[in-house]
Amino acid sequence: MALDPTTIRRIATLARIQVDDDRLEPLSQELNGILGWIAQLNEVDVDGVEPLTGGAQMAMKMRDDAVTDGGYPDKILANAPDRNGAFFAVPKVVE
Repeated sequence: MALDPTTIRRIATLARIQVDDDRLEPLSQELNGILGWIAQLNEVDVDGVEPLTGGAQMAMKMRDDAVTDGGYPDKILANAPDRNGAFFAVPKVVE
């Protein structure tokens, strides 16, 4: 399905964006390229693949819940604008 300038103007109106006449042709090429990719996706054989409605159906890999201090405060504080020992120093915001 190729989009003509009239359709591009209609899409722009629906999206409430202003498209100048000199941008219609490049925008048409970009949108036609996107529609081409969608057409390629429609050719993929998905027989036997169960639909996935979200990530909740997937089993998440779990890690040990261990409390650590990180062990590298110098790396963490390397970009701090101001520091006080091994802590970030921030200006007082409450009187």
